[in-house]
Amino acid sequence: MLVIRCNTRINLLRINKIVIFVRKADIFDKSTVNVFMKIVLLQTGKTTDKNIESVADLYSSRIKKYTVFEIITLPELKNARSMPVPEQKLKEGRRIIESLATDDYVILLDERGKELRTVEFSALLGKIFMFPKKRIVFIIGGPWGFSDEVYARADLKMSLSKMTFPHQLVRLLFLEQLYRVFTIIKGDPYHHD
Repeated sequence: MLVIRCNTRINLLRINKIVIFVRKADIFDKSTVNVFMKIVLLQTGKTTDKNIESVADLYSSRIKKYTVFEIITLPELKNARSMPVPEQKLKEGRRIIESLATDDYVILLDERGKELRTVEFSALLGKIFMFPKKRIVFIIGGPWGFSDEVYARADLKMSLSKMTFPHQLVRLLFLEQLYRVFTIIKGDPYHHD
C-alpha cells in the first residue's frame, strides 16, 4: 500500500489494488516529480479543427514548461470507411502497440475507465513519477475504441467523463487537465479547489 500524506481533508482513491490517501492541499513536494520521465499523448488521426488545434498547442506549450512532453499522432487508416469495425480496431491496435516501448507506463483514456477528480489525478501522476519508467503514455484511440491487445497492454484505464465527446475535443480536455495537474503538483496558481 502506498500512502501519500498531505495537509487537509483526506480522500480515498483505489486504483489497480493500490490505495492512495489524498489530502486536499500540498499533494507533492516539488522535488518529487521525475523530470526525466517523458509524458506522451498518443492519438489516432490528426486534429482537423484549427480552433481546437490552436488551444491544444497552447496547453502543450504550457505543459512543456513543467516536463518533457510530446504528442504523437498516428495516421488514420486508409479505406477505413469500407473496413469492418473489428478489423479497424485490430489495425489501429497494432499501430498503437508498435508505438510503445516495453517499459512504458500506459494509460488508456477510455469511457469505461476510472473517473478521477483533478486532485486525485495529480496524486496518481505523482505516484507514477516515482516508478522506474522512462515514459508515461496516455492513449486516445480511434472512434471505435481499443483492440483487446491494447487493453491487455494498458497499466490503467482512465475516463475523463461518463459523457461521450468527439475525439478531437477529448484531446483538448485532456491537455487542459494535464496542465492543471502540473500546476497542482508544482503549487502554481491555476487550480481552485
